[in-house]
Amino acid sequence: MKRVIGIGLAFLVGVAAHAGEKPRELTSGLLDAIREVESGGDCNAIGDGGRAIGPYQIHYVYWLDAVEAEPSLRARGYQACKEEGYARAVVVAYLTRYGANQNAEGLARIHNGGPKGYKKAATRGYWCKVSKAMGGA
Repeated sequence: MKRVIGIGLAFLVGVAAHAGEKPRELTSGLLDAIREVESGGDCNAIGDGGRAIGPYQIHYVYWLDAVEAEPSLRARGYQACKEEGYARAVVVAYLTRYGANQNAEGLARIHNGGPKGYKKAATRGYWCKVSKAMGGA
């Protein structure tokens, strides 16, 4: 298990170094809360009618956006989004691409609603769940 976590951390460091400036509020706590809300941490989770996979419930188009921002992630393929460390690196790449000036709420809402998710009323409830998972009210 430690090796998997180490590999995941190496991915995160590599992604942050290559995909641009990682948003300041893109923290482990936020990523953990998103994972908890999305799947309870279940790497085998399949949701949204079979269109989302893994612990972060990543859709194929989300993955495409992330690997465009961080091409080194492409080689593993979309199905690797079922692996914790890789999926987390994909989320970091996506949120670094679209959430440069966002706070934790904006980042969570982008994860849920796409590049402009922080503007969508439909993602407010999602943020409430993530905030609660982070220990908020």
